Amino acid sequence: MIFKIDRRALLAGGAAAATLGLGGRAMAQAKPNLRFSAVFSEQDIRAEMMKRFGEAIKEDFTLQPYYGGNLFKQGTELVAMQRNNLEMGNIAPQDISNQLPAWSIVTSAYLFRDADHLKKVFASDVGRDLKKMADEKLGIHILGPTYFGARQVGLKPKTKINTPADMAGIKLRMPGGDAWQFLGQSLGANPTPMAYAEVYTGLQTGAIDGQDNPLPNVQNMKFYEVSSQIVLTSHLVGFDLLCVTNKVWNAMSPQKQAAFQAAADAAIDWSTKEHLKKEDELVDFFKKQGLEVYTPDLKAFRDFAQKKYLASDLAKSWTPGMLEKINAL
Repeated sequence: MIFKIDRRALLAGGAAAATLGLGGRAMAQAKPNLRFSAVFSEQDIRAEMMKRFGEAIKEDFTLQPYYGGNLFKQGTELVAMQRNNLEMGNIAPQDISNQLPAWSIVTSAYLFRDADHLKKVFASDVGRDLKKMADEKLGIHILGPTYFGARQVGLKPKTKINTPADMAGIKLRMPGGDAWQFLGQSLGANPTPMAYAEVYTGLQTGAIDGQDNPLPNVQNMKFYEVSSQIVLTSHLVGFDLLCVTNKVWNAMSPQKQAAFQAAADAAIDWSTKEHLKKEDELVDFFKKQGLEVYTPDLKAFRDFAQKKYLASDLAKSWTPGMLEKINAL
Protein backbone atom coordinates (compact mmCIF):
# COMPACT_ATOMS: atom_id res chain seq x y z
CA MET A 1 0.00 0.00 0.00
CA ILE A 2 1.37 3.40 -1.01
CA PHE A 3 0.70 6.49 1.16
CA LYS A 4 0.85 9.91 -0.51
CA ILE A 5 1.57 12.90 1.73
CA ASP A 6 1.25 16.35 0.17
CA ARG A 7 2.93 19.52 1.47
CA ARG A 8 -0.24 20.81 3.19
CA ALA A 9 -0.67 17.59 5.17
CA LEU A 10 2.99 17.59 6.13
CA LEU A 11 2.81 21.15 7.45
CA ALA A 12 -0.40 20.41 9.35
CA GLY A 13 1.14 17.36 10.90
CA GLY A 14 4.25 19.29 11.89
CA ALA A 15 2.18 22.02 13.52
CA ALA A 16 0.20 19.47 15.50
CA ALA A 17 3.37 17.78 16.67
CA ALA A 18 4.84 21.12 17.70
CA THR A 19 1.68 21.98 19.63
CA LEU A 20 1.75 18.65 21.44
CA GLY A 21 5.41 19.15 22.24
CA LEU A 22 4.80 22.59 23.72
CA GLY A 23 1.82 21.31 25.64
CA GLY A 24 3.86 18.49 27.11
CA ARG A 25 6.60 20.86 28.24
CA ALA A 26 4.02 23.29 29.65
CA MET A 27 2.37 20.51 31.60
CA ALA A 28 5.73 19.32 32.90
CA GLN A 29 6.59 22.84 34.02
CA ALA A 30 3.17 23.62 35.56
CA LYS A 31 3.46 24.76 39.18
CA PRO A 32 1.29 23.07 41.79
CA ASN A 33 -1.54 25.18 43.18
CA LEU A 34 -1.66 25.60 46.95
CA ARG A 35 -5.12 26.56 48.14
CA PHE A 36 -4.88 28.42 51.46
CA SER A 37 -7.89 28.99 53.71
CA ALA A 38 -8.21 31.34 56.69
CA VAL A 39 -11.01 33.08 58.58
CA PHE A 40 -9.20 36.41 58.84
CA SER A 41 -10.09 39.15 56.38
CA GLU A 42 -8.13 40.32 53.36
CA GLN A 43 -7.32 43.51 55.32
CA ASP A 44 -5.64 41.52 58.10
CA ILE A 45 -1.88 41.78 58.59
CA ARG A 46 -1.70 38.03 58.06
CA ALA A 47 -3.16 38.42 54.57
CA GLU A 48 -0.12 40.54 53.73
CA MET A 49 2.01 37.86 55.43
CA MET A 50 0.61 35.27 53.01
CA LYS A 51 1.17 37.59 50.06
CA ARG A 52 4.84 37.83 51.03
CA PHE A 53 5.01 34.07 51.49
CA GLY A 54 3.40 33.52 48.08
CA GLU A 55 5.95 35.80 46.43
CA ALA A 56 8.81 33.90 48.06
CA ILE A 57 7.63 30.49 46.80
CA LYS A 58 6.28 31.57 43.38
CA GLU A 59 9.06 29.82 41.45
CA ASP A 60 7.79 26.45 42.71
CA PHE A 61 4.14 26.99 43.69
CA THR A 62 1.10 29.14 42.97
CA LEU A 63 -0.56 30.23 46.20
CA GLN A 64 -4.36 30.66 46.02
CA PRO A 65 -5.54 32.39 49.22
CA TYR A 66 -9.14 32.43 50.41
CA TYR A 67 -10.04 34.75 53.31
CA GLY A 68 -12.99 35.41 55.56
CA GLY A 69 -13.92 31.73 55.77
CA ASN A 70 -15.12 31.90 52.16
CA LEU A 71 -13.68 28.51 51.19
CA PHE A 72 -13.93 26.63 54.49
CA LYS A 73 -15.61 27.86 57.67
CA GLN A 74 -13.75 28.28 60.94
CA GLY A 75 -12.95 24.92 62.49
CA THR A 76 -13.35 22.92 59.27
CA GLU A 77 -9.98 23.70 57.65
CA LEU A 78 -8.07 20.92 59.40
CA VAL A 79 -10.48 18.21 58.26
CA ALA A 80 -10.39 19.66 54.73
CA MET A 81 -6.60 19.29 54.74
CA GLN A 82 -6.84 15.74 56.05
CA ARG A 83 -9.21 14.91 53.19
CA ASN A 84 -6.85 16.54 50.67
CA ASN A 85 -9.48 19.15 49.81
CA LEU A 86 -7.10 21.90 50.96
CA GLU A 87 -3.31 22.18 50.76
CA MET A 88 -2.61 24.91 53.33
CA GLY A 89 -4.42 26.46 56.25
CA ASN A 90 -4.03 28.78 59.21
CA ILE A 91 -5.19 26.27 61.82
CA ALA A 92 -6.27 27.17 65.36
CA PRO A 93 -4.48 25.10 68.03
CA GLN A 94 -7.91 24.50 69.57
CA ASP A 95 -8.93 22.63 66.41
CA ILE A 96 -5.84 20.46 66.69
CA SER A 97 -6.57 19.77 70.35
CA ASN A 98 -10.04 18.51 69.38
CA GLN A 99 -8.27 15.59 67.72
CA LEU A 100 -5.13 15.52 69.88
CA PRO A 101 -6.09 16.22 73.52
CA ALA A 102 -2.42 16.59 74.53
CA TRP A 103 -2.38 19.78 72.44
CA SER A 104 -4.87 21.42 74.79
CA ILE A 105 -1.93 22.57 76.90
CA VAL A 106 -1.10 25.30 74.34
CA THR A 107 -4.71 26.50 74.37
CA SER A 108 -4.76 27.10 78.12
CA ALA A 109 -5.03 30.58 79.57
CA TYR A 110 -1.92 32.42 80.78
CA LEU A 111 0.54 29.80 79.41
CA PHE A 112 2.67 31.88 77.00
CA ARG A 113 4.03 35.13 78.33
CA ASP A 114 4.35 36.98 75.03
CA ALA A 115 5.11 36.55 71.31
CA ASP A 116 8.80 35.92 71.94
CA HIS A 117 8.04 33.17 74.47
CA LEU A 118 5.63 31.60 71.96
CA LYS A 119 8.31 31.51 69.27
CA LYS A 120 10.90 30.03 71.65
CA VAL A 121 8.56 27.26 72.75
CA PHE A 122 7.84 26.13 69.19
CA ALA A 123 11.56 26.24 68.35
CA SER A 124 12.39 24.09 71.41
CA ASP A 125 12.15 20.37 72.11
CA VAL A 126 8.58 20.97 73.28
CA GLY A 127 7.68 22.45 69.90
CA ARG A 128 9.36 19.62 68.04
CA ASP A 129 7.36 17.09 70.05
CA LEU A 130 4.11 18.92 69.33
CA LYS A 131 4.90 19.17 65.60
CA LYS A 132 5.84 15.50 65.42
CA MET A 133 2.54 14.57 67.04
CA ALA A 134 0.61 16.58 64.44
CA ASP A 135 2.71 15.15 61.62
CA GLU A 136 2.25 11.52 62.60
CA LYS A 137 -1.36 11.59 63.78
CA LEU A 138 -3.01 14.33 61.72
CA GLY A 139 -1.04 14.28 58.49
CA ILE A 140 -0.09 17.95 58.58
CA HIS A 141 3.27 19.71 58.70
CA ILE A 142 3.40 22.78 60.95
CA LEU A 143 5.54 25.60 59.55
CA GLY A 144 5.20 27.84 62.60
CA PRO A 145 2.91 29.77 64.96
CA THR A 146 1.37 32.93 63.51
CA TYR A 147 1.04 35.41 66.37
CA PHE A 148 -1.88 37.80 66.08
CA GLY A 149 -1.94 39.49 69.47
CA ALA A 150 -2.89 38.86 73.07
CA ARG A 151 -6.60 38.13 73.41
CA GLN A 152 -8.62 40.76 75.28
CA VAL A 153 -12.25 40.84 76.32
CA GLY A 154 -14.55 43.27 74.52
CA LEU A 155 -18.02 43.88 75.96
CA LYS A 156 -21.19 45.65 74.94
CA PRO A 157 -22.57 46.02 78.54
CA LYS A 158 -20.90 48.69 80.67
CA THR A 159 -20.50 46.38 83.67
CA LYS A 160 -17.14 47.07 85.32
CA ILE A 161 -14.89 43.98 85.24
CA ASN A 162 -12.14 43.59 87.82
CA THR A 163 -12.13 39.89 88.73
CA PRO A 164 -13.56 36.67 87.21
CA ALA A 165 -16.53 36.99 89.59
CA ASP A 166 -17.59 40.07 87.62
CA MET A 167 -17.81 37.95 84.45
CA ALA A 168 -20.58 35.75 85.89
CA GLY A 169 -23.53 35.59 83.49
CA ILE A 170 -21.65 37.36 80.66
CA LYS A 171 -22.43 35.64 77.34
CA LEU A 172 -18.94 35.63 75.88
CA ARG A 173 -18.65 34.49 72.28
CA MET A 174 -16.08 31.73 71.80
CA PRO A 175 -15.45 29.52 68.76
CA GLY A 176 -16.87 26.01 68.91
CA GLY A 177 -14.90 23.18 70.48
CA ASP A 178 -14.24 22.07 74.04
CA ALA A 179 -10.90 23.88 74.38
CA TRP A 180 -12.39 27.22 73.34
CA GLN A 181 -15.44 26.79 75.54
CA PHE A 182 -13.31 25.91 78.55
CA LEU A 183 -11.18 29.00 77.93
CA GLY A 184 -14.33 31.10 78.31
CA GLN A 185 -15.17 29.30 81.54
CA SER A 186 -11.65 29.94 82.85
CA LEU A 187 -12.42 33.67 82.67
CA GLY A 188 -15.58 33.23 84.72
CA ALA A 189 -17.87 33.85 81.74
CA ASN A 190 -20.71 31.92 80.13
CA PRO A 191 -19.10 30.85 76.83
CA THR A 192 -21.36 30.93 73.78
CA PRO A 193 -20.25 29.25 70.51
CA MET A 194 -20.63 31.44 67.43
CA ALA A 195 -18.93 31.67 64.02
CA TYR A 196 -16.42 34.49 63.67
CA ALA A 197 -18.32 36.07 60.77
CA GLU A 198 -21.47 36.34 62.94
CA VAL A 199 -19.90 38.14 65.92
CA TYR A 200 -20.62 41.71 64.81
CA THR A 201 -24.33 40.97 64.34
CA GLY A 202 -24.36 38.97 67.57
CA LEU A 203 -23.10 41.97 69.53
CA GLN A 204 -25.44 44.30 67.67
CA THR A 205 -28.55 42.25 68.46
CA GLY A 206 -27.58 41.24 72.00
CA ALA A 207 -27.30 37.54 71.18
CA ILE A 208 -23.91 37.81 72.93
CA ASP A 209 -22.55 40.30 75.45
CA GLY A 210 -18.95 40.17 74.31
CA GLN A 211 -16.12 38.54 72.44
CA ASP A 212 -12.46 37.85 73.08
CA ASN A 213 -9.97 38.71 70.37
CA PRO A 214 -6.63 40.44 69.91
CA LEU A 215 -6.96 44.18 69.37
CA PRO A 216 -6.06 44.12 65.64
CA ASN A 217 -8.95 41.71 65.02
CA VAL A 218 -11.31 44.00 66.93
CA GLN A 219 -10.34 46.84 64.63
CA ASN A 220 -10.37 44.80 61.41
CA MET A 221 -13.82 43.37 62.09
CA LYS A 222 -15.11 46.68 63.54
CA PHE A 223 -16.32 45.01 66.75
CA TYR A 224 -15.58 48.29 68.56
CA GLU A 225 -18.58 49.84 66.79
CA VAL A 226 -20.92 47.62 68.82
CA SER A 227 -18.97 47.58 72.11
CA SER A 228 -18.67 49.91 75.10
CA GLN A 229 -15.43 48.66 76.66
CA ILE A 230 -12.29 46.57 76.27
CA VAL A 231 -10.94 44.77 79.33
CA LEU A 232 -7.20 44.09 78.94
CA THR A 233 -7.21 40.60 80.41
CA SER A 234 -4.35 39.43 78.14
CA HIS A 235 -5.51 35.91 78.97
CA LEU A 236 -4.16 34.18 75.89
CA VAL A 237 -1.32 34.86 73.50
CA GLY A 238 -3.30 34.56 70.29
CA PHE A 239 -1.81 32.41 67.58
CA ASP A 240 -2.73 30.01 64.84
CA LEU A 241 -0.49 27.55 63.03
CA LEU A 242 0.57 27.92 59.42
CA CYS A 243 0.28 24.37 58.09
CA VAL A 244 0.71 22.43 54.87
CA THR A 245 -0.44 18.88 54.21
CA ASN A 246 2.09 16.09 54.47
CA LYS A 247 1.16 15.15 50.91
CA VAL A 248 2.53 18.48 49.66
CA TRP A 249 5.45 18.65 52.12
CA ASN A 250 6.70 15.11 51.51
CA ALA A 251 6.60 15.59 47.74
CA MET A 252 9.29 18.32 48.03
CA SER A 253 13.00 17.69 47.89
CA PRO A 254 14.97 18.57 51.05
CA GLN A 255 16.22 21.70 49.31
CA LYS A 256 12.68 22.84 48.45
CA GLN A 257 11.51 22.04 51.97
CA ALA A 258 14.27 24.26 53.37
CA ALA A 259 13.35 27.11 51.02
CA PHE A 260 9.64 26.70 51.79
CA GLN A 261 10.31 26.79 55.53
CA ALA A 262 12.60 29.81 55.21
CA ALA A 263 9.87 31.67 53.28
CA ALA A 264 7.35 30.85 56.02
CA ASP A 265 9.75 31.92 58.80
CA ALA A 266 10.43 35.27 57.15
CA ALA A 267 6.74 35.98 56.54
CA ILE A 268 5.74 34.98 60.09
CA ASP A 269 8.49 37.13 61.66
CA TRP A 270 7.36 40.14 59.62
CA SER A 271 3.75 39.59 60.65
CA THR A 272 4.65 39.28 64.34
CA LYS A 273 6.51 42.59 64.32
CA GLU A 274 3.60 44.31 62.59
CA HIS A 275 1.10 42.94 65.11
CA LEU A 276 3.18 44.06 68.08
CA LYS A 277 3.45 47.55 66.63
CA LYS A 278 -0.27 47.63 65.89
CA GLU A 279 -1.22 46.58 69.42
CA ASP A 280 0.70 49.50 70.87
CA GLU A 281 -1.25 51.92 68.70
CA LEU A 282 -4.74 50.49 69.16
CA VAL A 283 -5.38 51.27 72.83
CA ASP A 284 -5.37 54.98 71.99
CA PHE A 285 -7.48 54.34 68.89
CA PHE A 286 -10.25 52.61 70.84
CA LYS A 287 -10.27 55.28 73.51
CA LYS A 288 -10.75 57.89 70.79
CA GLN A 289 -13.72 55.83 69.53
CA GLY A 290 -15.35 56.34 72.94
CA LEU A 291 -14.61 52.94 74.47
CA GLU A 292 -13.40 52.50 78.03
CA VAL A 293 -10.11 50.57 77.99
CA TYR A 294 -8.60 49.36 81.26
CA THR A 295 -6.65 46.56 82.96
CA PRO A 296 -8.42 44.39 85.59
CA ASP A 297 -6.85 42.45 88.47
CA LEU A 298 -4.66 40.16 86.34
CA LYS A 299 -3.46 38.11 89.31
CA ALA A 300 -7.05 37.26 90.20
CA PHE A 301 -7.74 36.18 86.62
CA ARG A 302 -4.50 34.18 86.35
CA ASP A 303 -5.03 32.35 89.64
CA PHE A 304 -8.65 31.56 88.79
CA ALA A 305 -7.76 30.25 85.31
CA GLN A 306 -4.85 28.08 86.40
CA LYS A 307 -6.90 26.43 89.14
CA LYS A 308 -9.63 25.73 86.59
CA TYR A 309 -7.23 24.08 84.15
CA LEU A 310 -5.31 22.01 86.69
CA ALA A 311 -8.56 20.65 88.11
CA SER A 312 -9.98 19.81 84.67
CA ASP A 313 -9.89 16.69 82.53
CA LEU A 314 -7.95 18.70 79.94
CA ALA A 315 -4.84 18.75 82.14
CA LYS A 316 -4.97 14.96 82.45
CA SER A 317 -4.12 14.66 78.74
CA TRP A 318 -1.07 16.93 78.91
CA THR A 319 2.32 15.32 78.33
CA PRO A 320 4.01 14.91 81.74
CA GLY A 321 6.67 17.57 82.32
CA MET A 322 5.67 19.71 79.32
CA LEU A 323 4.18 22.51 81.44
CA GLU A 324 7.37 22.76 83.49
CA LYS A 325 9.48 22.89 80.30
CA ILE A 326 7.36 25.69 78.87
CA ASN A 327 7.55 27.68 82.09
CA ALA A 328 11.34 27.23 82.22
CA LEU A 329 11.96 28.70 78.75
